[in-house]
Amino acid sequence: MVAFEVPEVDYTQYTNRQLAAVPLAVLAVALLVIAGWFVATGAPVSLGIEFTGGTELRVQTATPQDQISQQFDSEVVSISPVQTEPNTYIVTFPPEADNLATQAQNGLQPVNGQSKADIVKSVQETSASFGSNTQRLALYGLGLAFAGMSVLVFLMFRSFVPSIAVVLSAFSDIVIPVALMNVLGIDLSLGTVAALLMLIGYSVDSDILLNNHILRRSGDFYESTYRAMRTGVTMTVTSLSAMAVMALVAYIFQIDLLASIGVVLVLGLATDLMNTYMLNLSLLRWYKFEGVAR
Repeated sequence: MVAFEVPEVDYTQYTNRQLAAVPLAVLAVALLVIAGWFVATGAPVSLGIEFTGGTELRVQTATPQDQISQQFDSEVVSISPVQTEPNTYIVTFPPEADNLATQAQNGLQPVNGQSKADIVKSVQETSASFGSNTQRLALYGLGLAFAGMSVLVFLMFRSFVPSIAVVLSAFSDIVIPVALMNVLGIDLSLGTVAALLMLIGYSVDSDILLNNHILRRSGDFYESTYRAMRTGVTMTVTSLSAMAVMALVAYIFQIDLLASIGVVLVLGLATDLMNTYMLNLSLLRWYKFEGVAR
């Protein structure tokens, strides 16, 4: 097993403003990206078929993947191969597309030994109204999870600065990956919503660990910080490595949903390291030595 040792950072070399400047600057850029995306598209992030509506056509064909879209009159949103079935693809279309099964049977070539009637394996449609309801439920779920986390944190610490440090870090851990999803072309799907919910849990876990070591355990501030980092950084880097491997394997085998989930979690966990040990730490140090706790 490869040994991983967390380096001891000399935080005395940096002021609180210097520590907080980088994560706050990154958060500001992320908010600008999301705002710009909202102005351009009407949504803060690109939405998947579950939220916009559309049709997924599962086809088995001898036609090469790069030529499938040419056989349809309607716009093709994406084409994903099904790894467990040879020559099988899931072709996604926007809500206004119609007569897709007929176009597939007329334009695509059947696999040897099959008739044209066997080309279309299934058709799954999601109406625009159902997608809108799903989008609303997903947003409610994220909002409720974040609100519940915020209330729990304030009940735990009963002090404004330590509590707001955890909430601000968790907020940034969600906003920055969402902005990067727009940059990288990753759509918001039910899978990536689940990844964002997981990030709330990861963020709160590492932030509360740091707060507890500094505020509730004996020892020097920097000694307590290093104790928390040994556990927190090891935990986060281990999870980040596992998600990176999952994303890489899913990308190699063209499992788009798992790849997207893995990438979102990697981005979020990397963001969490920055926010916990720079932004959160700077607020705790100010609170401990200069703020209310002085």
